[in-house]
Amino acid sequence: MVMTASTMLPLGSDLPEFSLPDADGKQVSTADLPAGKPVLVMFICNHCPFVVHLQQALAQFGSEYQERGLSVIAISSNDVSTHPADAPEKMAEMAKKSGWTFPYLYDETQQVAKAFRAACTPDFFLFDQNHKLAYRGQFDDSRPGNGIEVTGADLRSACDAVLAGQPVSESQKPSIGCNIKWKQGQEPDYFTGIAAE
Repeated sequence: MVMTASTMLPLGSDLPEFSLPDADGKQVSTADLPAGKPVLVMFICNHCPFVVHLQQALAQFGSEYQERGLSVIAISSNDVSTHPADAPEKMAEMAKKSGWTFPYLYDETQQVAKAFRAACTPDFFLFDQNHKLAYRGQFDDSRPGNGIEVTGADLRSACDAVLAGQPVSESQKPSIGCNIKWKQGQEPDYFTGIAAE
């Protein structure tokens, strides 16, 4: 399994604007986000073993931090013509099965992924109350098969700091996962990964 790392978008970057449909077709837009509240955007998908590894932990994390005032949004940008398991109807099934309480949006054009310079699944982007990037990195050190417990320690620490209005450490480890499945000929110039599965 070939692994792809996050591009580590520069800290302080503005939250890119987007409006995307969720798995049921309802539009969710950055314009609808509460002003003055932090936002977590996660690029995930259905089939990636790195995402499946975190499936239940993401449900727990999302529910807990949404209650604490964090806006949480998940986006799938994979090409469904080559990876039909990631199609919107399958997204709805996975969200329900996993108990995800956050919106799970479909980026059919892949333009939103490019705006974030997203590269892998999962890829996490945490923006502070002013919607400036405060953290981009891993959920924790756990990976499929490495025997390390899934805790979400890295992302939780960053979210705790942002919710408390405190600075986040700039020592951040990139997220690791499968590459986003770009449409043929549409790979962004920042992407150097190879299809993993």
